[in-house]
Amino acid sequence: MGNLEIKNLKTKIIETNDEIIKGLNLTIKPGEIHVIMGPNGSGKSTLAKTLMGHPKYDVTSGEVMYNKKNILELAPHERAKEGFFLGFQYPEEVPGVTVENFLRISLNAIMEEKIPMLMFKKLLKQKMKLLDMDPNIGQRYLNDGFSGGEKKRTEILQMAILQPKMCILDEIDSGTDIDALKVIAEGINKLITKERSFLIITHYQRILEHIEKIDKVHIMIKGKIVKSGGRELAQKLEDEGYGWITEE
Repeated sequence: MGNLEIKNLKTKIIETNDEIIKGLNLTIKPGEIHVIMGPNGSGKSTLAKTLMGHPKYDVTSGEVMYNKKNILELAPHERAKEGFFLGFQYPEEVPGVTVENFLRISLNAIMEEKIPMLMFKKLLKQKMKLLDMDPNIGQRYLNDGFSGGEKKRTEILQMAILQPKMCILDEIDSGTDIDALKVIAEGINKLITKERSFLIITHYQRILEHIEKIDKVHIMIKGKIVKSGGRELAQKLEDEGYGWITEE
């Protein structure tokens, strides 16, 4: 697997023509876990949605190279087939569609051949056991009546089933209590491999305390990465806020 290389990326909101991402550069190697932190309005979620091809945004400059392809030229479903996955901050409720059916349809959409029903049920059972999830959740409607923690755990289950190579998690820790946070982090830990990379977007250092491996922490302000470091950088933000970095 190749690196994810974001080069001089600039993105605007189509409706307002406001530029949000303003020349962002970032490289993530296979198996690395990177974290982006930043104040509200810095462009973190815009970056996540741009990488997955959200139609609200227009890329005006730059490229995003992965496996020798500029993924910006691919449709969202083609990016998924290349191994991209986006975990949402606010997962949508889908009444009438069970978790099991949703996951089976999603998996078949990215596979060369459709997986037989019995084989999928076995796979789903295995992954639920791996993540210590209630097997009955598969028969519930997707996110319908789910707690915040259940919604986020279901996002982790999607990763376990789809086996993406580039996992983009947009504030997956928002709206969760400390117990749910630990469960989500443990799910991430169980899915870490030498080939699978993560880009975790968060406001808080607390989830990072429970993730076994963090390679780099980046601070994003006004559409650019302005500083990078290790776990200690996240702790400094937790202790001191963003005032010191904006002064620099």
